Amino acid sequence: MDKNLNNIFVISSPSGGGKSSLIEALLLDERAEKIKLSVSFTTREIRSSEKNQKDYIFIKEDEFTKKINDGDFIEYAKVFGNLYGTPLKAARESRSQGKSVVFDVDWQGGKQIRSSSLSKFVISIFILPPSIKELHERLMNRAQDSSETVKDRMKKSIDEIMHWKEYDYVIVNNDFEQTLNEVKSIITSEKLRRVRNSQLEEFIETLTNEFEELKS
Repeated sequence: MDKNLNNIFVISSPSGGGKSSLIEALLLDERAEKIKLSVSFTTREIRSSEKNQKDYIFIKEDEFTKKINDGDFIEYAKVFGNLYGTPLKAARESRSQGKSVVFDVDWQGGKQIRSSSLSKFVISIFILPPSIKELHERLMNRAQDSSETVKDRMKKSIDEIMHWKEYDYVIVNNDFEQTLNEVKSIITSEKLRRVRNSQLEEFIETLTNEFEELKS
């Protein structure tokens, strides 16, 4: 398979916007073998509900700094006092294996990925909450953070939302199943667009060669 047909999907949202749940459901889809989640490195403490190497790759800050210096990350950022970074090698390997890659990152990460060496393959999707009230309720209900952290996340969410114009697609997550289907539709249509463009290039080349033969 032509690895140039395999896209990189950047999915972002403010905390509680639903991107992680959407990506998890997406990977359970029947087409999941064609999509791979890029697992990020982080220096934060692992939560009881998480698994190392699956949700994140948990490392110490000195290890993270070494990876920055070695150029191992396609993007990295400090969020709420913790470092997060996306490995470049894993993204390249996934594409060479015939898989599209999904990145679960904030707007900072999305911006870095769109500016990276893989930028021409990137399609970006921003997930908006239906309301700020709903966003706050989701953060409280998931019971992963202290009330102080929830307050910080809410403050940061406004800044996150203001970057929606930088994305190719924007979806308001009113209904989970509908939003999931919209994300799937984007992935399918973008895949077909890349295939169509590749086939057209080959066809135009054929026409050009035929024209040159007629001239000779």
